Amino acid sequence: MILRRELADELIAHANDDLPNECCGMVAGKNGSATRVLRATNSEGSPFMYVMDPQEQLRMMDDIDDAGEDLLAVYHSHTRSVAYPSRTDVELAFFPKTLYLIVSLADRDAPDIRAFRIDRTADPDEAIDEEPVEITT
Repeated sequence: MILRRELADELIAHANDDLPNECCGMVAGKNGSATRVLRATNSEGSPFMYVMDPQEQLRMMDDIDDAGEDLLAVYHSHTRSVAYPSRTDVELAFFPKTLYLIVSLADRDAPDIRAFRIDRTADPDEAIDEEPVEITT
């Protein structure tokens, strides 16, 4: 996934804005390159998990589709842990063809953004595949 620095900064800002809770949202784009970030509300209001309201999620997906873009990624933050899917993240990964982007604020001075393909139906040892995130100017 190609992510412009301004969009990476927007993801990090969302993660910081929603502290102490996890943030969540979607990333739209074309041909593997992100074009915009769509913030969602974490209806769970938790520092340990996120839940997007289904109606809000549907509106964002319709907006992405209406703009002729693709849903490149579902994103959320980890407030205290590394940018790697938790067991809950795997269980809630309902879009196997979509990337899952995690913004880690474990090191507040050096936030980390990583992307994964998650197949919640696969053997646990094969459920998570990391994909590169190229941050450009």
